[in-house]
Amino acid sequence: MTSPLLLKGFEVELFTGLPSGQNVGVASEVAAVLDDFVTEPDCRNVEYITAPIADYHQLSEALLRPRRRLRTWLASRDLTLLPGSTLSLGDSSRFERSDPTNSYHDLIESTYGTRVVTASIHINLGITDPDWLFAAVRLVRCEAALLLALSASSPFLDGRSTGHHSQRWQQFPLTPAQVPLFLDHRHYIDWVEAQLACGSMRNERHLWTSVRPNGPARPHHLNRVELRICDLVTNPDELLAMTAFLELRLLSLRDNRERLDPLIASSLSADKLAKLSDANDAAVAHASLDAELHHWKDGQSILCRDWIQSLIDDVTPLAAQLNLESVLTPLHAVLKRGNQAMRWSAAHSNGEDISQLLQAAIEEMKEQELERPTALLSLG
Repeated sequence: MTSPLLLKGFEVELFTGLPSGQNVGVASEVAAVLDDFVTEPDCRNVEYITAPIADYHQLSEALLRPRRRLRTWLASRDLTLLPGSTLSLGDSSRFERSDPTNSYHDLIESTYGTRVVTASIHINLGITDPDWLFAAVRLVRCEAALLLALSASSPFLDGRSTGHHSQRWQQFPLTPAQVPLFLDHRHYIDWVEAQLACGSMRNERHLWTSVRPNGPARPHHLNRVELRICDLVTNPDELLAMTAFLELRLLSLRDNRERLDPLIASSLSADKLAKLSDANDAAVAHASLDAELHHWKDGQSILCRDWIQSLIDDVTPLAAQLNLESVLTPLHAVLKRGNQAMRWSAAHSNGEDISQLLQAAIEEMKEQELERPTALLSLG
């Protein structure tokens, strides 16, 4: 029987370092001995990718199993995994190359420097129908700020508070600087080919934006939507809740294009929608759940957490049909007590040291990786 749920996978970037919270780069060594890990240009973080899975319990295990393996390897060297999406106690004044002979890494370092040295979660959801896929890219582009608000976890850089809840998104070099709201697959192909011709993109992957179409042979062969805006979410239940929230929006879109496709349902032009979405992303990078945003349907002001709550209410009936209500539950706690960045920022304002906050979060990460009851995320 075909699952009513989409295939889902994660690209997970993680920092490594000392139990005290300082960054230590070992990416090349990790990639050499753990075959499911790859290097980033800077050696202080590593990446792994999970296989496409529909079931949320299996997805949870796929997410945590590589973390456990990496943690065991790190522990033998008195190292650990670090929470957060920026060099919280690191040194962002220098690039620490994972492969000094890699010419593409030369380009990254010389063009962007340590602005790209961040950790994040990319969420991929499988959609092969091109009309639904590009409607999904449009909807996610217009609501990506809400997922960043739930995931924000980078208020620190170089041992200080930056004043931003997502310093990662604040500093990350969006490339190209302006990306349109794609009208259809042909528009995307033509636009990508134009960017490659003029040099604003170096290759088909060099589209660093909040969301993009993805697939085995971009821009022509596509099979998924990739949400790229989220900070690192170390709590697996919170990450699965955000993923379910996103999936439910896309399933709703499939059956309600007239109401949920911004190209159809908005009173704003495609150009204005692209600018509104980018402005919302920037506002959330600064204030996350407390940010004042503008709704894509009509441009009216709305508080970020109120918008999220209204969408949770909107998808709850479908969640009940698909036995996903329990998976969504952690979002209520995030809205109530704040995301990781908000909790850290409040504690730091009350006098807690950044290193102490990181050490406590490191211990929380360890606890979250323990084997989980099979029934916890069962879909019944």
